[in-house]
Amino acid sequence: MVHAKLEATVVDTLKEKIQLIETDKGATYLVGPIQLPVNLYGETVIFQWYCWLNQCEVTDDFQEIIDRLSSANLAEHQQSSVLVYGDFKNADDAQIRMHSICHTGDIFGSKRCDCGYQLKQSMKNIVEHGTGALFYLANHEGRGIGLFSKAMAYVLQENGYDTVEANEGLGFVDDSRNYEDAMHVLKALRTKPVTLMTNNPKKVEAMRNAGLPISGREPLWGDKSEFNEKYLQTKIQRSGHIDVEGAHIID
Repeated sequence: MVHAKLEATVVDTLKEKIQLIETDKGATYLVGPIQLPVNLYGETVIFQWYCWLNQCEVTDDFQEIIDRLSSANLAEHQQSSVLVYGDFKNADDAQIRMHSICHTGDIFGSKRCDCGYQLKQSMKNIVEHGTGALFYLANHEGRGIGLFSKAMAYVLQENGYDTVEANEGLGFVDDSRNYEDAMHVLKALRTKPVTLMTNNPKKVEAMRNAGLPISGREPLWGDKSEFNEKYLQTKIQRSGHIDVEGAHIID
């Protein structure tokens, strides 16, 4: 009896914070918003945090969801999330960043790439703009090849391969990232146009193909150093990224 009461209390507490988004492949369950104070360049900024999980089964029985997930070790599988700032749903203009997880750059501060810089700078830009969202896409490590494969790609890069050559040498395409679930979540949180922070025209194309309105694009270059110069050159010359002046070359 006590256990049943506890279950009821848990479900009652959670049900207002769980949103079911039906998709062609099943459902995306979105949990949030959750207040998340973030240390951003020495200042505490309050974001609203959401996390989502894709499932084949579609149900609005949240007790069933809890029972199913408690028997699975989700810590072994990465889930994506989004940080929202300001009145993201209703504001006329909002900036967003579709940020691919980078274990080495985001966590360790690696200078082999510019990911850590882009993560912090996009959050700063969103706060300064007044409203926006940072999507943190967990299944995008190494442009979609995973962390272990990325480590092998780094070995190849240390032996003269560029980023594209290393990924292709391991049997992958240059960029296998998929934005479909992030698009479902974005549609659930906002229907008005957004400004996308990116240097990658493929991200703009993915949003437009999903029927999402884009009001503009903001470049996000920075943190160039001796350690990532070849990496940045490859982004522009081989992967089609656009530099700050709109050209496909970098000085």
